[in-house]
Amino acid sequence: MTLEVAIRVAQGSFALEVEFAAPPGITVLYGRSGAGKTSIINAVAGLSRPAAGRIAVDGEVLFDSALGVNLPPHRRRMGCIFQDARLFPHLTVAQNLRYGRWFSKTGPEEARVVEMLGIGPLLGRRPGALSGGERQRVAIGRALMAGPRMLLADEPLAALDEARKAEILPYFERLRDEMGVPVLYVSHAPAEVARLATTVVALDGGKAVRQGPAADVLGDPQVMPLGPRAAGTVLEARVVAHHSDGLSELEAGGLTLYLPAVSHGEGSVLRVHIQAADVMLATEAPRGISALNVWPAVVTDLRMGSGPGAIARLDAGGQVLLARITRRSAEALKLAPGREVFAVLKAVSVAPESVA
Repeated sequence: MTLEVAIRVAQGSFALEVEFAAPPGITVLYGRSGAGKTSIINAVAGLSRPAAGRIAVDGEVLFDSALGVNLPPHRRRMGCIFQDARLFPHLTVAQNLRYGRWFSKTGPEEARVVEMLGIGPLLGRRPGALSGGERQRVAIGRALMAGPRMLLADEPLAALDEARKAEILPYFERLRDEMGVPVLYVSHAPAEVARLATTVVALDGGKAVRQGPAADVLGDPQVMPLGPRAAGTVLEARVVAHHSDGLSELEAGGLTLYLPAVSHGEGSVLRVHIQAADVMLATEAPRGISALNVWPAVVTDLRMGSGPGAIARLDAGGQVLLARITRRSAEALKLAPGREVFAVLKAVSVAPESVA
């Protein structure tokens, strides 16, 4: 199932004009506040009407200004998940879930939703007795029970602390991998995007500046809508071993990567997001340092920022890495395309939420 969006929205002095396609999986609308992410979600849901354009799902037109088509929200079959769960406070968890069934008789079985989201022990409680993460899990379940053709998630983790975010992320991964319901997901958190997205649409100033796989978009410092601090690398890695000192050993396209213990079993394949700011560079093999991850690499591109920073793009045995350094360091190391270097990464630099 593919969502096609080509719309123009005018809100006061702000103008949004975007065109993109959201294929199966999780498509993340990614950009700084005010880039137009929520405006797109509202237009797709039917909560607001674009000034012009077209929105369609697998050829079925939801909105077309030229044809005069604008289906009301209830006919679009979109499940919405917001920052606040918006559960009915007077209903139990089970009753909130079953409310979703009023809108469709073709949604997944309740037992499957309850099992996938791990909310069995919560069914008899009311929302006031739930944590923020539990409320969001129930909100996801209620949206699924309505049998939506697509889920629209508008920064669903933004109101949660780091512990609650870590609790919820695996359920969005299961939703992506097991339920087969496409998701249009709004976020401005690079680690979240790297972990969940199958497709990223990068937004800046009301425009879609780049779209594609997460690894390609996050790895392109030229189009990062949040600036070079958000740039980074997404590696697909396989768990090789878990060591007794609390480290896990991974292999990513020939690179050996040591991280604090991950929960995945040996042989599992996962994504690792490495922020460019966490990668150091050396022109000689480092000796007597604490960092465990040292990889030979070649500079393939060097981009100077308008301030004191620079981004080096590296080829490390076929893997693309980004390193954010200062202009002064780039000049002192005489960095240029073709320069051989060593990329250095502390194992503890990679946060748990950056691995999935």
